[in-house]
Amino acid sequence: MEIGFSPCPNDTFTFYALVHGKVPAPAPVRPVLEDVETLNRWALEGRLPLTKLSYAAYARVRDRYVALRSGGALGRGVGPLIVARRPLKSLKGARVAVPGRNTTAFLLLSLYAEDFLPVEVRYDQIMPLVARGEVEAGLIIHESRFTYPEYGLGKVLDLGEWWEGWTGLPLPLGAILARRELGEEAIRAWDEAVRGSLEYALAHPEKTLPFLKAHAQELSEEVIWAHVKTYVNAFSLDVGKEGEAAVRRLFQEAEARGILPASSQPLFL
Repeated sequence: MEIGFSPCPNDTFTFYALVHGKVPAPAPVRPVLEDVETLNRWALEGRLPLTKLSYAAYARVRDRYVALRSGGALGRGVGPLIVARRPLKSLKGARVAVPGRNTTAFLLLSLYAEDFLPVEVRYDQIMPLVARGEVEAGLIIHESRFTYPEYGLGKVLDLGEWWEGWTGLPLPLGAILARRELGEEAIRAWDEAVRGSLEYALAHPEKTLPFLKAHAQELSEEVIWAHVKTYVNAFSLDVGKEGEAAVRRLFQEAEARGILPASSQPLFL
């Protein structure tokens, strides 16, 4: 079974045990590691049977995919940041480097501001672009939230804090999706396998470190573990009612503004 996920520490932490045969799985696993925007684009084609996706991308493929309850990234204090070399009073007319139009980060920015000029680049190229002055601001995700001061950048806005203050809900970032054609029984089995993999990692974090370091953009162990601690939480084991409510609210706000298409399909298995 091909499973797509990003090389970011929270994903490699979650899938370590599955990839290395440490926990039972319905079938042998072949990992496909790509940046999240690549996975988002592939999902529009239905390329992978199981894949990590941004929630913003999930909204566009709900007729084909359904979200597992485990393995996702939701929470408080996990939001994407807008950073710049100097303080900005407004994003109106500003060139903003973004990690892809299908990311939840871009969706949040689109809910927050309308008149910015997006410049799409891979997420790990955003901070260098801002630091060189080629754009006025950058929308950063993943481990970049821990390293942006090293580039001489300052925080303009934490979009997670903005979302939480507006809605009172945790921020949904990404989920593990399964193609609906796999069938409910198989999808539930994979959900249990992903949860088991994460439980193994939580019980044996030291065993995951070589796998995390082999794929991380930032090799500092301090940053790697800060990333895992930030993005792996109770919502990763099960999205729960509060997590479901947060996803529904995100989709409702985007649908009301015509940013995302509506769908009657259930969000979670």
